[in-house]
Amino acid sequence: MAQTDLAQVAAQVQTFWAPLFMKELREGLLLAALVNKEYDGVIKGKGSTVRVSQVNAPEGQMRTVGTDADTFDSAPLVTQYVDVVADKRFVASFEFEDLVQIQSQIGEQDSDIREALKFSMEKKINTYLYSLLSPTTSSPDHLVTGVTDFNAVQLSSVRKLAAQAKWLKNKGWYGLLDPSYYTDLLNAQTITSTDYVPDSPVVGGQIATQRFGFNLLEDNSSGLAANSASSEDVALFFHPDFMHFVTQVEPTFKISDLHSNKKFGFVISVDLIGGAKLGIEGNKKHIVVKNS
Repeated sequence: MAQTDLAQVAAQVQTFWAPLFMKELREGLLLAALVNKEYDGVIKGKGSTVRVSQVNAPEGQMRTVGTDADTFDSAPLVTQYVDVVADKRFVASFEFEDLVQIQSQIGEQDSDIREALKFSMEKKINTYLYSLLSPTTSSPDHLVTGVTDFNAVQLSSVRKLAAQAKWLKNKGWYGLLDPSYYTDLLNAQTITSTDYVPDSPVVGGQIATQRFGFNLLEDNSSGLAANSASSEDVALFFHPDFMHFVTQVEPTFKISDLHSNKKFGFVISVDLIGGAKLGIEGNKKHIVVKNS
C-alpha cells in the first residue's frame, strides 16, 4: 500500500507541479526570462545539442530606370548557426519524514515545498547565466569600469555604445541594475522627475517605462553581484539575442523512499536539463558596467 501511495503521489506531482513549476520559474528569473530561448531540435536528455539559426540579410541593390533597372542580382541564402549543448543539470531536493507532507500540498496554489524548490533552482540558473558574461573589450570597450554613480549621463553613454554596436530594436533593449546602481537612478532628477519625463516612471519601486531606449529593472540576485569585486555597483545592459538559453519543456520530479540508505523517510528532487551560450556577436550585444 505504501509503495502504491508513493507511486501515486509521484505521478501527481509530475502531472500537476511540472507545468506550473516551469511557468513560475520563467517568470521569477529576470535574465533567463529575457534572453533568447528559441531553438531548433529537441532536448532528449543530457548532452543534447540544439541549434539557433540566423539568416543574414542580402546586400541590397539600387538600379537606374532606363539603364539597368530591368535586371537584378540575387544572393545566396546565408545562415549562421549557434549550437547550444544542454550539458547542465539544475537540481533541487528535500528530505522529509512523511509522504503526507507532499501529498497535502499537491493541489495548493502556493505550495511552500514547490516554492522552495523553485527558488533554489532559480538561484543556480541565474548564477550560471551571469557566469557566461563576456563583453568585448576591443574598441569600443563594452566593459565599463570605474563608475561610482550610475546616473543619466552614464545611461546615455551606455545607450551610445549600444547604438554604435548596431543593436536591433525589434526585441527591445534591457538593463538589469543591482540595488546600488538602481538607487542612483531613482535619485537622478532627469530620470524620475515629471519635469523631465511626462509619464509615471516609478511603479512599485521599479522603473516601469523606457529610459533612453532601455527597459530598466532592479536585480538584487547574487548572480549579478558576483560580477563586481565589491558585490555592488554593477549592471548589465543587453539585447536579448546576446545569449541563448535552452531547456527541456518541463522539469522532472522524482520521489523515492530512503530505506535503501537505512533511513526512514523520503526524498523529492526536481531537475531540469539545459544549457546556454553567447549568440552571434554576443560579446558586442551586452555591456557590463561596474565600479571596480
